[in-house]
Amino acid sequence: MTSTNEIADKIAADNSLTKVQAKGIVEAVFQAIANAAGSDAETSIPGFGKFKVKASPEREGRNPSTGAKMTVSASKKLTFTSAKALKDALNK
Repeated sequence: MTSTNEIADKIAADNSLTKVQAKGIVEAVFQAIANAAGSDAETSIPGFGKFKVKASPEREGRNPSTGAKMTVSASKKLTFTSAKALKDALNK
């Protein structure tokens, strides 16, 4: 697993930045993606992939421990679809 700090350290080393500057950039990118998702907008990063919001409608489910029927509320989730270039790089 890679953490935000590890990503920031790599960016700082590769671009002659301080770790604080690089961490600010990483956090700003993640915040921009989150803000776009909050307004149901898609974020596309060429060569990497797309982040978009998917709505799940209300549905009937079951409590796994008791088997009782229950209603699962409608919700939204953030999905990621990788770009072809990233898929190809992973499958070499």
